[in-house]
Amino acid sequence: MKLPPFTSPPHCCNLLIMKMNSDFLDLFARSFRLPLLVTLAFSSVASADSPNSPPPVTAMLEQTESSIDARFRQWGDLGNGTYANPILNGDFADSDVERDEANDRWVMITSTNHYSPGMTLLESKDLVNWQYTGHAIPTITWEPSYNWDQMNGYRFGCWAGDLVQHNGEWLCYQIDFQSGLYLTRANDLAGPWTEPVCLLKRKHWTDPAVYFDNEKQEAWLVCNWGKGSPPRPDQPHEIKLFRLSWDGSELLDEGTTIFSGTAVEAAKIRRFDNQWYIMLIEWQGEGASRDRKQLCLRSQTDSLQGPYESRVVMERETDSDRSACQGSLIEAPDGRWWFMHQLVQNGTPVFHGRPQCLQPVTWKEGWPIIGEDIDGDGIGEPVWVHNKPIPSEHARPLQTSDEFDGQQIGPQWNWNHEPRRERFSLSARPGYLRLHASQPVTVDRGRLKGAFWGASNTLSQRHLGVAKTTATTKLDLRGMTWGTRAGFCHHSGRYALFGVQRQKDGTTQLFFNHNGKLDTGPTVPGTDLYLRSTTDGDEADFAWSLDGESWITTPWNYTLNFGNWRGNRPGVFCWNNRTDDVSESGWVDIDWFHYETGSKP
Repeated sequence: MKLPPFTSPPHCCNLLIMKMNSDFLDLFARSFRLPLLVTLAFSSVASADSPNSPPPVTAMLEQTESSIDARFRQWGDLGNGTYANPILNGDFADSDVERDEANDRWVMITSTNHYSPGMTLLESKDLVNWQYTGHAIPTITWEPSYNWDQMNGYRFGCWAGDLVQHNGEWLCYQIDFQSGLYLTRANDLAGPWTEPVCLLKRKHWTDPAVYFDNEKQEAWLVCNWGKGSPPRPDQPHEIKLFRLSWDGSELLDEGTTIFSGTAVEAAKIRRFDNQWYIMLIEWQGEGASRDRKQLCLRSQTDSLQGPYESRVVMERETDSDRSACQGSLIEAPDGRWWFMHQLVQNGTPVFHGRPQCLQPVTWKEGWPIIGEDIDGDGIGEPVWVHNKPIPSEHARPLQTSDEFDGQQIGPQWNWNHEPRRERFSLSARPGYLRLHASQPVTVDRGRLKGAFWGASNTLSQRHLGVAKTTATTKLDLRGMTWGTRAGFCHHSGRYALFGVQRQKDGTTQLFFNHNGKLDTGPTVPGTDLYLRSTTDGDEADFAWSLDGESWITTPWNYTLNFGNWRGNRPGVFCWNNRTDDVSESGWVDIDWFHYETGSKP
C-alpha cells in the first residue's frame, strides 16, 4: 500500500493539504482491508471471446506483463531515417490503407467496434508517421442495441472494413457480424460522410474488400462468408466473391466461393504484374505452434474468379508467441512494395490492443515475401527496425491531448456506444467539455456487470505504447449535484473509475471503483480537481491534486487488459445513479485532458 506523500505545498494551501492528509490517514485506519479488496478485484478476469470461432487459449487468459519484450518499447519514427515496429503502438486493429494520389498521402481506416463515431481515419505522408483525420462512419445507429438507451452492443458494431476511392468519391464498406454489410460515402475525406446504408442484411460474416477494375469496368466485393448463418461447426470458413454495381451500392449476385479454410478471413484484392492476388489469413497448426499465418492466393487465370493457388507469405518468428498478419499490400510511388498489418491478440503484450506494423515486401517468382526470410524457408517473418519507405522530417506526434476549446471534439476520441447528444456540449461553457449526467441503463449484458457499462457519454481514446504514460485531466465540480459521479476511467473488458461523487449533504468524496468493487477516499474541498493516472507496462496508479502542483498518490492501482475485442482506453465519465432528470442530475465541466504517451527512444 502506498501512503500519500506529504509534499510541501504552497503556503496558502498548507492547512488545506494537512486536512486532506489527515482524512486519508483516517481512511487507511478504517480500511486495512483495501489491499485484500484490490487483490480480489484483480482476480476477476474479463476475457475477450470470439462470437464465431475462439482464438487460442492464450488470447482468453489474463495477461501478466511485468516483463515486456523490449521490442515493443520503441516504436514509430526513430528520427534517424529508420522506424521501429509497431509504427502505431495501440489498438489500431483491422486496418486498410488506400493511396490518395491527389493529396500525396496514404489514408488508413481502423475498426472501432461499439464506439462512436465509427471507423477511425488516419493519414500519413510516409507510411510511418500518422495523424488522426476523423471517422468514416458518423453514427452506429443501424441496430438499437448501439444507442445510448440500450448500450448492449459490446464487441460488435464496426469491425474490419475497406476504404476505396472511386469516381471522385470515398467509399467505406464494413460488415457488422451481428447485422450486415454497410456503406458510407464522402466527397472529401474530412467529411461530411453519409449515414450508413445497408447493402445486405445477414449475420455471421465479416471483412469486406472491394476492387474496381477500371479497364473492364467491373466491380467486385470479396468477404469472409463464415461457416453459414447460423454457423455450422463442421463447415470451414468460405471466402466469397460478389459482383458489385459500378457505383458500389449494390451486390449483383449471390456470390461464388473461391477459397475455404480454418477461420480464413481478412481478404484483400490486389493486381500485380498482370495477375490477380488475394491476401488473406488462416489459423494453422496445433498447440504452441498454432499461428495465424498470412496467405497469398494467386489466380491461375486472368480472372478474379480463379482457380487459385495459395502460399504462406508471412508467419511469426520462432521466438514470438504473437501472430503477425492481416493487412494491406501497398505499392509506393518508387515501385517498392510494403505490407501494413496487425499483431494478433494471441500473445503478449496485448493490454494496449492490436498495433500496426509496416513490413518491406520483395517479390520472388511472382510471390510476395513479407518482412525477411530469416530461417530460409521461403516464408517471411516480421522485421522490427527498417529504413523508412520515404525520407521525411519527423512528423507531429499522433494527437492525444485536448483543450476542448474548438467546436468539435478531437478525432482521437470515441463515445462508448452512441452518445446522448443533448447531454454533452462544447458551447455551454466555451473552453470546456460539459458532460450532463444520465442515469445508467440497466439491461442484461451477460458478464459485463455494473452501472459503468450502461452509463452514456463515456468518452475515451486508444492507449498508446507499453512504456510509461501519464493522463491528467482538470475538472470543475460546481455543476455536480446529489448522486453525480465524474472522473477518469480505464476500460476495455473491465474498468477502473477514479473520481468523485456528490453526497446528499453537498460534500464531494473521492472514490475508486474496480470493476464494480467500490472504495472511498477523503472529502475533496473546492470546485477544481485534477486527476492523474500513470501507467508503466500494464500497471496503472492514480493521484489527485487541488492545484495541479502538489499531488497526493492514492493506494489504488489497476491492471490494464484486453477485452470486448479492444485494448485499454483512457477517458472520462459522468453519470448519476439517483436520477435521469437533467434538471437534477448535474454535470461536470472538463477543462482539458493531457495525455503523454509511451516514449520513443
